[in-house]
Amino acid sequence: MKRFLAAVLSTLLLLTVGCGSESQPKDAKLSKLTIGLMPDTDSIPFIIAAEHGYFAEEGVEVELVPFKSAMERDAALQSGNLDGAVSDLLAVIFARSGGFAVHAVSYTDGSYNLVASPNAGIASAGDLRGKEIAISRNTIIEYVTDEILEVNGLVEQEVSKVVIPQIPVRLEMLQSGNLGAAVLPEPMASVAVASGSRYVTGSGELGINPGVIVFSDSSIRDKADSIRAMYRAYDKAVNYLNNTPRAEYIDLVMEKSGFPAPARDALEMKPYRLAGIPSQKDVEEAVRWVKSKDLAGDYSYDELISTLLTEGK
Repeated sequence: MKRFLAAVLSTLLLLTVGCGSESQPKDAKLSKLTIGLMPDTDSIPFIIAAEHGYFAEEGVEVELVPFKSAMERDAALQSGNLDGAVSDLLAVIFARSGGFAVHAVSYTDGSYNLVASPNAGIASAGDLRGKEIAISRNTIIEYVTDEILEVNGLVEQEVSKVVIPQIPVRLEMLQSGNLGAAVLPEPMASVAVASGSRYVTGSGELGINPGVIVFSDSSIRDKADSIRAMYRAYDKAVNYLNNTPRAEYIDLVMEKSGFPAPARDALEMKPYRLAGIPSQKDVEEAVRWVKSKDLAGDYSYDELISTLLTEGK
């Protein structure tokens, strides 16, 4: 009898331990993520995921921090105040070149457009010769600007670049007629057009897509499960946006995004893609640009892009 009871107790103990170990990952609390956003359409899925409770459904707390300039965003990421941010391949390359350990985890779908003041005499990219173009230096904005110039047979020395880091200030100066042209992200470019500026060309016509979501290597290493949960929520938000009439969410987007009031009518919502890794072509083109300007050395695809989203698939 003693032997029988001992066997039963041993079996119960094994079952208890087994059940406990299986449930542990489910019960484990995910680490909080802090994500930097820019005033552009790449931030909208994050806003929807937060306000519709998709992050909470996936068990991850995500704090969204708005920034008005890429410089401020990058400083916050590099100082450890952010886990990740809506960013671009150029920022990833510059961070790596400066000794900061970061990787892009996914692409984004934002566009970057050249718009001209109505009285600047700029009807096409070829008319930019001798004109001022407002940009932010060493960013996706300058990259798109240089690509526009190159495709249209112009060189940098034939235009005057005016450095205005903060996106709202760049938009305001264009609208006031103090600039000939500016390169702006959406929806700021559409806001400018709605107020009388002229759309000239943009990243969509160039076939480039350098926007990404970047994370510090320490967050990728220590908070991988949280980041995966964040992306599950992000994809839920993308599905919502792609299958819901604009009128049902535009008020929420306007309230939370910091977009100027005219964006409510001017913003054109295009389909978002589910989260995925940047293409080899986009990475190679970004690296080529920074090398051509002697801003950084050579980097391979694997040195810049994380495999977090593809691991285990």
